[in-house]
Amino acid sequence: MNLPNTPLYSALGSDPDFADLVDLYVDEMPERIVQLQALFAAEKWDELRRSAHQIKGAAGSYGFPQLTPIAGRLEHALSTAQPEAEIQANLEKLLALCAAVRAGAPDADFGAR
Repeated sequence: MNLPNTPLYSALGSDPDFADLVDLYVDEMPERIVQLQALFAAEKWDELRRSAHQIKGAAGSYGFPQLTPIAGRLEHALSTAQPEAEIQANLEKLLALCAAVRAGAPDADFGAR
């Protein structure tokens, strides 16, 4: 798993046919993060489960397969009514990965350092 603050690049980020879609997905991620946090804070478990399910299904299509199993664990924890601490732990892992997603390719970011 990625370490905190380690950029997570899409496997499709350098593909000219998909780069714009990846950019859009990455641009919308801060909104998704806020939504996930709000759903957890409001204890809207079913909506949080649906959001995790959507991320699980879409992440791989945008070249971020690393998000899929983590989103799946959150979805499972919610579907099986695990303790709130377990849900929160899975959510925090997913949020960390979501915050790490980047558009482009790793070599493009390297030149900016």
